[in-house]
Amino acid sequence: MTSFIVNRTSTRTATGSTSHPAARAHRRRRAVAGAGIALAGLLVLSACSSSGGAKSSADAGEITLYSAQHEQTTDALVKAFTAKTGIKVNVRSDDEDVLTAQIEQEGSRSPADVFYTENSPWLEQLDAKGMLAKVDASTLAEVPAKYSGTSGDWVGVSARASVLVYNTSKLTASQVPTSIMDLADPKWKGKIELAPAETDFWPVISSIAKAKGDAAALAWLKAVKANAGSRDSAPDNETLVSDVNNGTVELGVINHYYWFRLQSEIGTGAMHSALSYLAPQDPGYVLDISGAAILKSSKHQAQAQAFLAYIDSAAGQQIIAHSVSFEYPIGSGVAANSELKPFEQLQPNSFSVSELGTGEDAKTLLQQAQLI
Repeated sequence: MTSFIVNRTSTRTATGSTSHPAARAHRRRRAVAGAGIALAGLLVLSACSSSGGAKSSADAGEITLYSAQHEQTTDALVKAFTAKTGIKVNVRSDDEDVLTAQIEQEGSRSPADVFYTENSPWLEQLDAKGMLAKVDASTLAEVPAKYSGTSGDWVGVSARASVLVYNTSKLTASQVPTSIMDLADPKWKGKIELAPAETDFWPVISSIAKAKGDAAALAWLKAVKANAGSRDSAPDNETLVSDVNNGTVELGVINHYYWFRLQSEIGTGAMHSALSYLAPQDPGYVLDISGAAILKSSKHQAQAQAFLAYIDSAAGQQIIAHSVSFEYPIGSGVAANSELKPFEQLQPNSFSVSELGTGEDAKTLLQQAQLI
């Protein structure tokens, strides 16, 4: 019932090897051994819990989903949604910056009905251009308002926290900085690595700029780049967390789930790194929100609204909670994976997703610092 059209073919392993140097977010969505069995069980439970049985796709219709999310998680959500509703979902996967540019270029001719991202700035960008439709109020109500667009044109789906990852053979927990700003200290020269082209990093920069001003954010980026030296541009976050785990570098900035995914792939015994959460409300302590929206140009508004309602429902959020992406579900009161730090214990900065904006400020600062 589900058709996948994947625009990228390159993948990578946790050791950092790549089949194509340009691949980024697509590599983040690689398979983890054994995950299919767990997800299959969730799909069966979800399908069994639906009432009234599924309609045929011919009766229910279909939608096209542009997805920048992890392919395994998206696949699980789509299969369960189709089993419940009979609505067929055609998926096109790529990086969120690529898909955003594609949607903007396609305009009203875009075949996309729904856009599902890893980070909120891309939805804010499309929203600012008037390209998104209103999300049903009942769906918005499943998620705390601060995790969705203030316009009501997109809804939050899941969350990740920005953290520091450090090599436990080279640093003790007490030696790890408690503020993101401390990474500019020359004492970290040659000891850190960056993945500046990864769009997960951009909300952190926007947060620093919001808290400290653009000039301070730029000075920080330049200092951190100098400290990273030749390691100022890791191709992706998998490479970064693997390099820290292997002891190639001592410290890096990632979203929490990269560490958990590496642990899931190589086993606890092979982990020589740990996560360190920044001080409460630190500028670098950001809650990155994954979200979804319906294109205003969609010819299948009802089916698209049904998809958004499903992924934020208890059934959809349970799939996210137990998926290989190790994200926090933020809808319908569903608890996160027990391996993660409890969501209520996270203490990120107070900036809302709308306050962090479209990410254009982060892009400009990265360009000025010659990091992208």
